[in-house]
Amino acid sequence: MNNKILIAEDDRDIISILKLYLENDGNEVIAAYDGQEALEKLAAHDIDIAIVDIMMPRIDGYALIKKIREGSNIPIIVISAKTMEGDKILGLNLGADDYIEKPFKGLEVAARVNSQLRRYNKLGASSSIQAGHLLRVGELVLNTQDITLNKNGSAVEITPAEYKIMRLFMQSPGTVFTKSQIYNKVFGEFFESDENTLMVHISNLRSKIEDDSRNPEYIKTIRGLGYKIEKK
Repeated sequence: MNNKILIAEDDRDIISILKLYLENDGNEVIAAYDGQEALEKLAAHDIDIAIVDIMMPRIDGYALIKKIREGSNIPIIVISAKTMEGDKILGLNLGADDYIEKPFKGLEVAARVNSQLRRYNKLGASSSIQAGHLLRVGELVLNTQDITLNKNGSAVEITPAEYKIMRLFMQSPGTVFTKSQIYNKVFGEFFESDENTLMVHISNLRSKIEDDSRNPEYIKTIRGLGYKIEKK
């Protein structure tokens, strides 16, 4: 396997625990003990996935996620003791793909890392399906070549996770996807705690593409089932 995993965490004990589980799966772990060191390691190594703590010296996790997203769409998993809903929403909105609260189980983190890597490697680092292919639903246009979303001619800034969700929806407008189907198709293996993460992604998308996020015209909730994007 030999994926390179960056762990940005100022607690050396946590890094040691994660290294034990992740290296057991054949991964190479590169440790950084603050946000600035993490950026230096990202520049020096071909990193496949980043695990990021929020509360770190020099540069905190939020700033680090933002910096990573300026030039890379590698998967980012947040592991943090900050458990407020607003903290999770901010992390995901900045571009994180997953958010795990401390304390955590090492096996679950390893499973989530492997799941993210499988999806990332399967789709390719570019996340492109067909060169120059445009997906259209109403005023929305998703370009799978340059990984952009436009609404009525204006660019909509979306994270890599949001892009993957929109691509799934816009490839099959009108199709209802359960929460577990969305997570499996977009991110990989579904865990019970992932339901809230997905809801945050959907909420963030609605705030970006809907005229009124409380009364969405595009992403519809199908009570008891899941979500779909409305045909236009």
